Amino acid sequence: MVRLRFQREGKPGQPHYRLVAADRRSRRDGRPIEILGSYNPRLVKDKLVLNEERFAYWHKQGAQASDTVRTLLMKSGVWSRLSAKA
Repeated sequence: MVRLRFQREGKPGQPHYRLVAADRRSRRDGRPIEILGSYNPRLVKDKLVLNEERFAYWHKQGAQASDTVRTLLMKSGVWSRLSAKA
């Protein structure tokens, strides 16, 4: 099963994350199937950069978003746009 989740990047104390499609059994920082976007919580604007087309593709294929990814996408309004398309 494929999960849509975050992969941590960056120095200690300066995190940023990649949004990836990965096998659910793989490690958090293991090799992803595909990189879908990025999230930088330290920025004021444009914290989330997302390839919505590829995210929608994986979601339609049955990939499940992690709780953190789902919550972040709901706050940014992307989740409602994607559910409206489906």
